[in-house]
Amino acid sequence: MPQLLTVILNWRTPAMTLQSAEAALREMAGIRGAITIVDNDSGDGSFETMQAEVAARGWDRGPVPVRVLQSGRNGGFGAGNNFGIKAGLPGGARPDYVYILNSDAFPDPGAIRALLDHLEQHPATGFAGSYIHGPDGAPHRTAFRFPSVASELEGAARFGPISRALRRHIVARPIPEETTRVDWLAGASLMMRQDVLDRIGGFDEVFFLYFEETDLCLRAARAGWPTDYVRQSEVTHIGSVSTGMKTWSRIPRFWLDSRRHYFTKNHGYAYAALATLAHVAGGVLWRARLLVQRKDRGDPPHFLRDLIVHSVAGAGRAKAAPAVDSTDNTSPAA
Repeated sequence: MPQLLTVILNWRTPAMTLQSAEAALREMAGIRGAITIVDNDSGDGSFETMQAEVAARGWDRGPVPVRVLQSGRNGGFGAGNNFGIKAGLPGGARPDYVYILNSDAFPDPGAIRALLDHLEQHPATGFAGSYIHGPDGAPHRTAFRFPSVASELEGAARFGPISRALRRHIVARPIPEETTRVDWLAGASLMMRQDVLDRIGGFDEVFFLYFEETDLCLRAARAGWPTDYVRQSEVTHIGSVSTGMKTWSRIPRFWLDSRRHYFTKNHGYAYAALATLAHVAGGVLWRARLLVQRKDRGDPPHFLRDLIVHSVAGAGRAKAAPAVDSTDNTSPAA
């Protein structure tokens, strides 16, 4: 029987993280493995609170033991998950599969088993992820195509004729109604084959937040390990609890850094520059429409200007700096 390691990353949401762990523990009944909660150096007492609560509930002594680890630094989403993955199962055993679950995500009945069964039945598949919905039952878009120059233009322009012409390049796919192959999936509920991680490495820790799942799935796909969306696996997800994305008043530097790193690492500096030009062109078209139509801007204030300034500054640093091997997963977070 395969062994599964579930990793849940906490950042200052201990009560919610324990609720997520409780749901995962329920869904891992009958599955060999363990749950590791990683506190990403919250500094607010989360680590001690969760340790005490896990012991008080007896989770650390159950058939699927739960443990709480302290990462020691907030290196971001990828670094925190890598810490839990590298720790392996209690006692140092190597799992067959790793399941990463957001602290604000709660597996519905049968969700974890469905992912495990899918990977067991499809040995050529590297990763498998869930159908995600909100607490109100509304589906979330979590199945995507890899970003490209065309998708940057389409996403920024938000113009029907352009979207229809570039429909095969739109990043956010229509929500699949059945299990299907995709380019990449959001990391709120994602199961990974340990053999694949051993081959391609874990998350690239240069990404502090955003684009790390995209990059990981792209590396797996290039190594011959595709990603599947498993419709039978359903997970409730609140979303943006730790990141505050829905309330951004300005696009954060880490998002801009992650976007640039994704394009330059995987496609080169020239392609990254072209992707930014495409986004700016689409953004200018969108803002021209806003002059005559009453529409929600859709972006944080000054987004386009921040993107241009960040891109120009990054190009200057790239010319001055020596080449760096961006596949080194031991790099510090951005």
